[in-house]
Amino acid sequence: MSVTPKVLVQPVLLAVATTTQYTVPAGTRCIIDKATVVNTTATTRTFSVYLVPSGGSVAASNYVVESRAVVSDETYLCPELVGQVLQPGDSIATEASAATALALRISGREVT
Repeated sequence: MSVTPKVLVQPVLLAVATTTQYTVPAGTRCIIDKATVVNTTATTRTFSVYLVPSGGSVAASNYVVESRAVVSDETYLCPELVGQVLQPGDSIATEASAATALALRISGREVT
């Protein structure tokens, strides 16, 4: 078994449209260790995160974070994501209340 620490989602500004940020490669499992969302604007914004099972689609049943408000200049540490385990083909998807207002970064470990 090999464990590789990795940035799963490089820093990215979230979009309003639901966007897949990371998909677990075949033959790999993933453990999320850290996730941060930073509001880069002067207005409170919200974001949502879905953990979508392999072959599934974004749905309310896949929410891990739903419409979480982040005030101006706040960094939110996303404790809901820490320790989550993803199987091969599972994905992380996001959406935000305003485009280019919230910056996301996720790191973790891939286990093969």
